[in-house]
Formats: sequence, structure tokens, C-alpha cells
Amino acid sequence: MASLTRVLPTSLQFPHHISTPTCTRISTFSTTTRRRFSVLSMAESNRSTVLVTGAGGRTGQLVYKKLKERSTEYIARGLVRTEESKEKIGGADDVFIGDIRNTESILPAIQGIDALVILTSAVPKMKPGFDPSKGGRPEFYFEEGSNPEQVDWEGQKNQIEAAKAAGVKQIVLVGSMGGTNINHPLNSLGNGNILVWKRKAEQYLADSGIPYTIIRAGGLQDKEGGIRELLIGKDDELLETETKTVARPDVAEVCIQALKIEEAKCKAFDLASKPEGSGTPTTDFKALFSQITTRF
Repeated sequence: MASLTRVLPTSLQFPHHISTPTCTRISTFSTTTRRRFSVLSMAESNRSTVLVTGAGGRTGQLVYKKLKERSTEYIARGLVRTEESKEKIGGADDVFIGDIRNTESILPAIQGIDALVILTSAVPKMKPGFDPSKGGRPEFYFEEGSNPEQVDWEGQKNQIEAAKAAGVKQIVLVGSMGGTNINHPLNSLGNGNILVWKRKAEQYLADSGIPYTIIRAGGLQDKEGGIRELLIGKDDELLETETKTVARPDVAEVCIQALKIEEAKCKAFDLASKPEGSGTPTTDFKALFSQITTRF
């Protein structure tokens, strides 16, 4: 990463560097009633409250859904930008509406959570008028106020700072492979340098003091999960191989496994998979995370 930092302009270089409420017991409660509430309270306290930001996106929806399905372990929350996105994932009361570029708007979602899964990302849009029959390549742009610097750097920084202030115990951040190469094609989309800003946010998280897991996913595929052997890599080495893609459900599963397996904490890694039918589908995530040797 040092070589990448040297070629970047200064503005793009990476940075170096609950009181318990008192409850009054109602004396008219019977011993049996109090015991029942005590058991319920213990069950509730054994679950982790997890917020998924970017819950309206294709991968974010999967993480949010998986957490909801594991309700004995997790209390799921989602954060989306619009009412439309909220309705798209069910419109439940545990889905909050906020803008990661405005810290105040996301505080209600973050207060009281144990862990945060960040799946927000700037999304390039294709300029109108492209005709594939005429050859050439389409051009892309980012909507005003939604470029990678504002979303992938400032927006993620806002989330990390708010989570730290709220006492969040762990952050899982999903990024992308390719960040070691300043000339990666993704950086040219809309002149947004998206991987540069993602990498800067990753470094900020690694330096935050909060236990973290940074997952740099390969090319995301809308395919069935749980049927491929997952691969761990570092420094974009997997991009030099034939195994540089990964199914979105597998990324979602890795996010959730990282919440409960100690070997995933304070680690950063690239994630891809072997083709379906090649290798053995990954089920031992502790063994998978134990392969990771990189903190960033």
C-alpha cells in the first residue's frame, strides 16, 4: 500500500495514524410473573443487535434477511435512504431511514446496537444515449452529492465515528478487491476513484480502535450461495487468477459469521470462490478465518 500512497495526491492519501437504567419492580407482580420476565430478559440479552447499512442494496438485503432468520441470535436493524427502499425489504419497524452523509439522521439507527455491518456504496449510472450496436464503451457518472468521496469516504467515516461514540463492539465493512491498483478500471468510472475512497475508509476503520472485519469482495454474482468453496486472499492476488468472483449470498454469510467468530476480528482480506462443482463448499468458517494473516 505504501507505493499506492506515494502516487496519490495529498487529498487522497490514506490517514496514518451504558449506564444501566434503574428499574422499579412492581410489587403486585407474582413470583412466577417476575421469573417469566427474567427468563425473557435473559434471552433478549443473549442476542446481539446488529445494524445493516445499505440494507436496500442487493447484498445488504441478504445480510438483513439472514439476521432476521436467526432471531434467536440476533436482533436485526436495517438502514436505507428512502421510504421506497424500506418498503422493498418489508417495511418493518426495525428498518430506519437515514442518509449516511448526514450523521444526525443515522443516530437513531445506531443507538443501542452491538455491531454494525456497512454495505453502503456509491453507485455509478450509465449516461443516456449509449448504443451498443455502434461499438465503443458506455460512459458513467455519479449523481450530484452521491460520488465516492461523499458516500464511500465521508459517509462511511460518519458511520464509523457514530458507532464508536455509541460504544459499538464490532464493525464489518464490505469493500472491493482492486484497491492496490490506482489504475484499476473501476476508478475511472465517472472519474470517481471509487476504490481509492473505499480504501481510505477501510484504513480509517482499521485505525479507529473498534474491532473490525474488512471483507474485500471479488466480482459480485447474483447466484445461489453455500455451494462453493470460498477463497481467502490478500493484496489483490486473487485478481491474477481465474477465481476472482463470489456469490452475494456467500458474502452475506461471511458477514454474519464474522460477527461471532473471534478469528475474524481485526482482520482484512480478499474474498472469492472456486467455480461451482470445483472444491468443497465452505462450512467451517472458523477455519476459513484462521487463514487470514493480514490486519489491513
